[in-house]
Amino acid sequence: MQKLQEETYNKRFNLDLWKEIIKYSLPYKRILLGLAAVMLLVAGVDAVLPLMTRYAIDNFVVPNQLEGFRGFAWVYFLIISLQALNIFLFIYLAGRLETDIACDIRQAAFEKLQQLSLSYYDKKPVGWLMARLTSDIHRLSSVISWGLVDLVWGGSMMVTIMVIMLALNFRLALITLSVVPPLALISLYFQKKILAEFRLVRSLNSKITGAFNEGISGARTSKTLVREEQNSREFADLTASMKASSVRAAVFSALFLPLVLSLSSIGTGLALWRGGGAVFQGVLTYGTLVAFVNYTIQFFEPVRELARVFAELQSAQAAGERVLSLIKTEPDITDSEEIAARYGTILQPDSSKWPAFKGKVEFRQVNFHYQVEEPILENFNLKVAPGEKIALVGETGSGKSTIVNLLCRFYEPVSGQILLDGTDYRRRSQSWLQSRIGYVLQDPHLFSGTIADNIRFARPAASEEQIKQAARLVQADDFIIRLPRGYQTEVGEGGDLLSTGQKQLISFARAIINDPILFVLDEATSSIDTEMELLIQKAADRVLAGRTSFIIAHRLSTIKQADRILVLSGGRIKESGSHLELLERQGYYYELYNNQFIGRDAGEHLKLRVGS
Repeated sequence: MQKLQEETYNKRFNLDLWKEIIKYSLPYKRILLGLAAVMLLVAGVDAVLPLMTRYAIDNFVVPNQLEGFRGFAWVYFLIISLQALNIFLFIYLAGRLETDIACDIRQAAFEKLQQLSLSYYDKKPVGWLMARLTSDIHRLSSVISWGLVDLVWGGSMMVTIMVIMLALNFRLALITLSVVPPLALISLYFQKKILAEFRLVRSLNSKITGAFNEGISGARTSKTLVREEQNSREFADLTASMKASSVRAAVFSALFLPLVLSLSSIGTGLALWRGGGAVFQGVLTYGTLVAFVNYTIQFFEPVRELARVFAELQSAQAAGERVLSLIKTEPDITDSEEIAARYGTILQPDSSKWPAFKGKVEFRQVNFHYQVEEPILENFNLKVAPGEKIALVGETGSGKSTIVNLLCRFYEPVSGQILLDGTDYRRRSQSWLQSRIGYVLQDPHLFSGTIADNIRFARPAASEEQIKQAARLVQADDFIIRLPRGYQTEVGEGGDLLSTGQKQLISFARAIINDPILFVLDEATSSIDTEMELLIQKAADRVLAGRTSFIIAHRLSTIKQADRILVLSGGRIKESGSHLELLERQGYYYELYNNQFIGRDAGEHLKLRVGS
């Protein structure tokens, strides 16, 4: 299926989005309140210091006397000590808040990934998901914590300074602050430009992460197809695009900050011009002028910081849009509220109320498509008795995998019903169904860890003896005990330290340890040698005994013992019967079997057919 492109986001600053993001900080109200209090103290101390300078100039410097200076020095020392403590607390609290928020957002995103249907993964590249869970969440948590700090500090600092400036000299304050309106207009203009470029940077970053993932996982294929040069050229195009967009974003940010600095310098110049004249006229003390100049400088310092935070918010909003789009995505397949209340959810199942399952399966008038214009199953009907072994055969696209995916409820019928023991499986929870299914894939995936860890993956509480019993049942114990560390052998990333056949046997043991009623083998022997195929076939015969099973087979020799073989074409059952019955009919299955065995053991199966 074709992967969909990333969503594009074209809105300006989105207040509603930030309200959603800020919610992740609400569980840490005490830290937030403490952080806000500390930043108010920081701003208060910063605002008091110029007044201390004014006092020193007017009472010690201008009169040229030191009476009371010792008391002043002690007060100044205490204020500076308080500020040092404030700085320590704000760094500690902000760092802790950043860590906690990042943990919570990652947890929420990962839990959502556990709930989403397979159709979501059909549409989203791995790189997109990895970028959301790593760099985007880190950027969000950083901005929420440190950005909030700067916003509280900057806002309170500006308000306090404005009040003090207006109290010191109302007219001079208004002249100095006359540069604020043009500063606001410039900020609005650069907001749009910076946000657009940062959104593009985040989108390209996702594609680059995806390219890294494909380059690593597909390294063997790239080398066998001699694609190194082409891959490098395509990756260079991606990085060049991201570089260009990053440079444009940096240019806009670089232009924004100097403009803020220039306007702040103009404000300081206006204060010196009008304030200097007032000093000469004797209507303003020299200490007050120095304090006023300090305040004009201090006033635009938080403005510069807020400009920086604002630029970071533009980048973080692009990240936040994508993270929240993941977290707020609703699964295509959900249990109703009634079913969830009765049987529990995917993340919180209540197995105590789960009904028994005998293994009877029925597809009733099932229609399904991945894309509307390409129907896969049309009015599909099938009844399977408990314990019956069903084999699915047919060309690529005939509907084999779709049938088992629907059975496992990875997807749901567009119309029609799938009944389990006579009940529509939508009247049961997803956890109930999938806990009763053992699924062995053509290319099994093992998780990093030991062999024992992988076998107990579906049953974390399984004992060592239960793990070994499952391995013996599928005949995996023989090769495991020959390994240097036995069941504690590391399998490597994706099981790369083991052969395909060994991974397949471990996946068999993993599937059987939970004692499933339904079993699905999806081309389980198509990628292994003949010797391992025979071993897995014996394991399958033992595992599937008494269980309802569906076997998707490419090698027809592996399904001779199936109770019923369904030959599929275009989503319909073209032929149905046992192996020998289908050979007798000399139809489509007969031709497939002949073509597969010609030149190898053609005589053997013909003898079987004649002897029957």
